[in-house]
Amino acid sequence: MKILTTILTVCSVITTNNFVFSQNTNEAKGKEIIEKAIQATGGKELLSSIKTLYSKSSTITDGRNVNYITKEMAPNLGSFEVEYEGRIVYRSWFDGKTGYETVRGEKKVADQEEFKDKLDRKYIMNELAYLDPTIYNVAFVETDNVNKLHKIKATAKDGSVTNLYYDTESFLLKKEIKENPSKGAFSTIICNEYKKFGDLVYCSKTTLQAEDGDKVMTLVDLYYNKNIEKSDFKY
Repeated sequence: MKILTTILTVCSVITTNNFVFSQNTNEAKGKEIIEKAIQATGGKELLSSIKTLYSKSSTITDGRNVNYITKEMAPNLGSFEVEYEGRIVYRSWFDGKTGYETVRGEKKVADQEEFKDKLDRKYIMNELAYLDPTIYNVAFVETDNVNKLHKIKATAKDGSVTNLYYDTESFLLKKEIKENPSKGAFSTIICNEYKKFGDLVYCSKTTLQAEDGDKVMTLVDLYYNKNIEKSDFKY
């Protein structure tokens, strides 16, 4: 009986050690791929230096051109505007603690569920956040040799999961799928094309997938570290 107990104990220790080793290996490989993605988009020094980011994207809604404008300021301030026929018809923003919105000219406190992913943000560029263990745990999952994609699972401290798919050759992000997206967010984002803006390589054509249909966005303007002030996010 004592021999059997000893054997079972040894087997349990070996199994545990193998599991921990596998976890550590997958984490290291996942971080290595993300490091290569950072290098492919401009390098860690550039991405770390970006403290504000402006983007303007165009799409077609009901046969008409609509622009989406985002402004971000580190660590976690952000705004989103919908521009139609030269007018801002909707705006939402986060001042670092609380989310607000303006609908038909009326300012009000927004549904805070739509901003819960903003609370723990420290960086504008997501790849930097994925490497920060205080925000995410990342792990390599598998390589899809047919579609030439590395799959990485990024689990945030609040339990939300994002699956990231990086090209096996360029290491650019091709797709991300949120398993439990924030309220009002798209569950799947596909990066169709990339362009260079200054020294930054950024996704320039995106397909947003949701239950009510896909939306194709074309990036028409992007700049960083200029023309954005903290006052842009005040109520």
